[in-house]
Amino acid sequence: MLNISASISTNNNKMRGRLSTWLAKHKLAHRPLGFDYQGVETLQIKSRDWPSVAVAPYAYGSNYPRSQCAYDVAPGGALVSVYHLTRIQDDLDQPEELCIKVFVPREDPKIPSVFWIWKSADFQERESYDMSGITYENHPHLKRILMPDTWIGWPLRKDYIVPNSYELQDSL
Repeated sequence: MLNISASISTNNNKMRGRLSTWLAKHKLAHRPLGFDYQGVETLQIKSRDWPSVAVAPYAYGSNYPRSQCAYDVAPGGALVSVYHLTRIQDDLDQPEELCIKVFVPREDPKIPSVFWIWKSADFQERESYDMSGITYENHPHLKRILMPDTWIGWPLRKDYIVPNSYELQDSL
């Protein structure tokens, strides 16, 4: 697991965007990961810090969670839940975007749900649970959404073994 710190260092100043600078000023734990190819600020947050940090982008104006997804870093490695947040304002030509990555261990992948901040995270967190096996704590409807309830395993994990046969589902 990567060490995340809110301390400011000279190297991190080059990678800090507006939200990272604000989080550091208010001593909210995070790790700036720099900017992607489109200039979107990317931050890494620990699962335990996610609830307190998640309200900051909301208060900052990120009023639209554009997408949420999950991925497997490597077979046997960490799982990552990714939130793409957007700040939409009438007076701006371009919306501001932000990417938050929450890394969790494969053995016990639990992340607090942000359903209570952004209701549109409902189905997106459910899909990440269904496909990658990340449990979103305090999610009001966390259950499989794409796979049958009886499905064993998490199909988007890199160590997933595809079954030799599939049970036909009743289509009626």
